[in-house]
This record gives sequence, C-alpha cells and structure tokens, in this order.
Amino acid sequence: MEFQLASLWEALVDGGPDHCCLVVGDERRTRRSLDDRANQLAHHLLAAGIGRGDRIGLCTYNRIEHVEAMLACWKISAVPINLNYRYVADELAYVWADADLSGTIAEATFAPVITEVLGRLGHEADMARHLVINDGSNIGAGHSMTKYEDALAGQLSDRGFGQVRSADDLYVIYTGGTTGKPKGVMWRHEDIFFSAMGGGHYFEPITSPEQIIDNAVDPAMPMNMTATAPLMHAAGQWVTMIAMFSGGTAVVYGGRSFDAADVLDLVAREGSQTVALVGDAMAIPVAEEMERNPRELPALFAISNGGAMLSPATRERLAAAFPGKILSDGFGSSETGAVGTGANNSPDEEGSHFSVGPKTAVLDVETLEPVVGGVAGMVARSGHIPLGYLNDEAKSAEVFPTDAAGCRWVLSGDWAIIEPDGRLRLLGRDSNSINSGGDKIHPEEVEAACRNHEAIDDVIVTGVPDERWGSSVAAIVQLAEHRSISLEELQDHCRGRVAGYKVPRHLVLGDVKLTNVGKPDTVWARAFACAELGLENPRAS
Repeated sequence: MEFQLASLWEALVDGGPDHCCLVVGDERRTRRSLDDRANQLAHHLLAAGIGRGDRIGLCTYNRIEHVEAMLACWKISAVPINLNYRYVADELAYVWADADLSGTIAEATFAPVITEVLGRLGHEADMARHLVINDGSNIGAGHSMTKYEDALAGQLSDRGFGQVRSADDLYVIYTGGTTGKPKGVMWRHEDIFFSAMGGGHYFEPITSPEQIIDNAVDPAMPMNMTATAPLMHAAGQWVTMIAMFSGGTAVVYGGRSFDAADVLDLVAREGSQTVALVGDAMAIPVAEEMERNPRELPALFAISNGGAMLSPATRERLAAAFPGKILSDGFGSSETGAVGTGANNSPDEEGSHFSVGPKTAVLDVETLEPVVGGVAGMVARSGHIPLGYLNDEAKSAEVFPTDAAGCRWVLSGDWAIIEPDGRLRLLGRDSNSINSGGDKIHPEEVEAACRNHEAIDDVIVTGVPDERWGSSVAAIVQLAEHRSISLEELQDHCRGRVAGYKVPRHLVLGDVKLTNVGKPDTVWARAFACAELGLENPRAS
C-alpha cells in the first residue's frame, strides 16, 4: 500500500465503515455509503474511457457529489480539476483547454456554460463523459449531458478497477493566485497528503500508509470540522480531507451563498469542534450573527482562519462574540500547502506571526541561502512540495527553484523575517495580486476587460482596503479624449468578460502613471486610489 489518496481512503472505509464521515447541509454519508457511490461513478468513468492521468472538471457548489467525484477520480488514477463556478465562458474555456479536460461533472445550473464551452471544441463530444447533477433548477434544461444518477445506476459498487495506483498519481488544484491566468498546481498524492491534508494526524503525521487504519478504529483526532469555503477552492478541499483522513467528520456548509446564521446553526447541530473561516468576508457576519443571536456551542473550541487575513477590529469582535475560544490563523497557498499556524493574541502580532516546521525557511531570493539576523527574505518550503505548474515550465522554474546543494524549494511570494523565538513575521506579498474575501484576482486580467471599453484610453487596476472583503478592486481610468464613463457603466462592461468578484467596485479617474522603464506604476496606483477614495493605504510604509 502506498500514500495514494484513494488507497488511504479505502483503508479507512474498511477499518470503520459505519462512521459518519461527511455531512453537507442535510445530507449525511457513512464511509461505506460514500465509498459505494464513488465506486459506481469510478466504474462509469472507466467504461467511458477515462483512466490514468485523464482530467475531469468539477463544477458544483458544495455538495456530496463533489466529494464522491474526487474520490472516484482518485480510485482510477484520474485527476479531478476544480472549475470555478463563477467563471464566465471565456474564463472556463481557458482552464478547460489548459487542463485538457476529458470530461466534466456539473450541476444543472452550470449546464448552459458547460454546453457553450463544449460547443467551442469543434467536434462531437462523448456525453457519457459529461455528467449533470440534478439540483432542482430548470436552468440547465435542453442539454445533452448524461444524468449523474443514470451514470451510477446499474454500476457495481465493488472496487474491481484493474488500476495500479501510485503515490506519484497527480492531484491538481487550479489557482488564480499571483501568476496571471489560472494555473494548475501539480502535486503528487503523497506530497499533498502530508503537506495540506493533515498527514493522517495534524500534529504527528503517520509514517506508514497502513497506520491510517488506526484512525478508523481508534482515531487520534475524532473531530467534527466545519468547512465553509467552496470545495472548488483548496481551502474547502483541504479542511474536508483533513477531517476525513484524521478519522473525524467533515461538516461542509452547503449554502450557495454565505449565511452566517446557517453556518452557526450547522456548527451547533453537528457539535463541531472547529469551524474554518476565510477572512473578514466570513468572520464579520459570523461575529454579527453571534452578537444578534448568541448560541450555545459547547463543543466548539477553535475558530480557524485562512486564505485571507483578519483585520484587528474583526479579530476583537470574534474574541468578544466567542469568549474562551481559540482564534487561530493558517498560512499557506495552493503552491505551498499548509506552511504555518498561529494562535495570535497580542494586538501587535495579530495575523502576522506564525510557527512553522523544519522544512520552512526564509531565503535570499537570489542565492536561495537562509537569511540571518532579522533580515527580510522570502518564505520558502522544501520537502513535500508540488511538481510545478501544469503547462508552464518557465514559471515552474521560477517558483520551484533548486539551490546549489540540490534542495528543491517552493517560493511562496511572501516576505518575512524570523523573530528571535523562531516564528515568522509576515511582511507582505511579492506581487500585485488582490486578495478579496479569499479570492485571488490578478489585475492584468481585469485591466484587459476594462480596456475594451471605447471611453478608456488606459487603466491600472489595484486593490484598496475593504472593511468586509479585506481588499476590493479599484480601476484607475485614463479617459479617451472627450469621453466619460461611470462606475455602473464600467461594471456592466466588465460583467460577462470576467467573473463577478473581479468586477471593479471603485472607479478613479486620472492619468495613468508609468515607471521610468515604461511599466505600470503599481505603488503609485495603490497610493493614488486610496487617496482619491479617502482610504488609508496599508502599504504606505
């Protein structure tokens, strides 16, 4: 047995089949019932010609079938690909082509955009490879995709797949992060298991695959962990898998939009010990809901945050709303996995200080040597790290370099110094990426959408502080002669070209400033936008 995700999962099933391992909304699955349906789906995919290395796009809200589909793909060494359900057709077509998808599994709500992209392929698609899940909507009527339940019907629930699995099987997570267009981060199964899925025990990872059976029989961490992030994001997938692989129960919020009252009701109903949030966008409404309608949550002992930093004011509100609970921060990314954790209580340290493991270092980016004496460097990690970016050797070489001693690193893009006590103090990002409510937005993509408007001569897009979302998109627009544009007109123009969360929330008129080498002056842009909008520039120092 190897550290292959499906093999580890099946060992858990056989060791404790009746344990309820997954709750999404009102639906529940034991390990056995979840495994049986994943087996049926795996058999269907094999019959449709899907096998090792083939990539299947998943386009759903949080639901049981998303987890079933991930497990089914891993069982036959295929690769589930996370498709952002907010993407418009152009964005989805880009990821589709980049990932070279062999099939899709989507909710009926998204059938029209899936069908549109299929039509762009220019050849007759095998609809047995494109499954649609009934979500109670009529939006997807008229498509020719195969019904998900019909695909499972009649298929065996055993595991006779005839596949040789390997710890080298691929796990791919697409990120819109700091690298321009969305990129697929390629991990080996063994590496993602230890780097981001808890390693079978979050504090003391297992050392042999067979040890996972202990988590089924006598789990060391039998916790109910509530995941609120979408399963299309790494944060949602990883919290879910940490809970399941550690022998506990993944409690996944199934709402189509974030509702703090529903989240807290779910935590109360399931007796969750932890709930994972993403930045102020989730934490503020959760604090507000507890202030309006306090709940008894005796099992809850920790609120974790990751994907976007909490503001000091929000942290104070959470601490007051949940007295006695641990407020912890997670630091990591799709490229690095889970790098560090921090239970930050001091006002001077909130959200910026993290404890890290021995494989994490702060490096000089030129020499790849560790920095010393409180000097700023870039956070990097070795050991269980990705193979690189799918279809991008140049960016892979830049982000995943090898030092003179032959050690391979992933450069996080985050600058930090090492404090005397060994913790990292984060200083900021090495890019102009905008983190809005945990979603990463690349300014160039939004700029390209804006430039298509006939009233716009030039534009720089930057992030500005936002009370709820952490950062929001501001467009500094240089108008064409004798032309004008309103924020509403700009937003209408951008919708349909980029996902809704990327559409500018602020419009600032002014002449675009370039650096002395002719590139957009992003430092000026952020300062100018903040000044014009009457906002404090957090990077002024």
